[in-house]
Amino acid sequence: MHRLLKLIVISLALAFAADTALAHAFLDRSVPPVGGTVSGSPREIRLYFTQGVVTAFSGVQVTSESGASIPVGRPVNDPSDRSIVIVRLGQGLRPGSYTVSWHVVSVDTHPSQGTFRFTVS
Repeated sequence: MHRLLKLIVISLALAFAADTALAHAFLDRSVPPVGGTVSGSPREIRLYFTQGVVTAFSGVQVTSESGASIPVGRPVNDPSDRSIVIVRLGQGLRPGSYTVSWHVVSVDTHPSQGTFRFTVS
């Protein structure tokens, strides 16, 4: 009986570990912050994910409240942390609301996507 219980506990631990290892990269936070307001135009957008991201298969778009596309550079990883994606803005942002749409592929090849808004005051 003791061996059976031990086997069940080990099996459950391995199942949860495998599930965690195969998780998608979810957006944890961003700069500018999700739903936040920044004073003045940011120079870049930083997206912090829950695991490493392959930027070669990822993209970020920024649009103004009127729907105009804002030019951005190609996404790159922070040199010290593959879970951080950086995109440089191609122009300064005027006061108003902006939508960031992103899609990424995590290092374990799972795609995920999302959007959020921020405001420039």
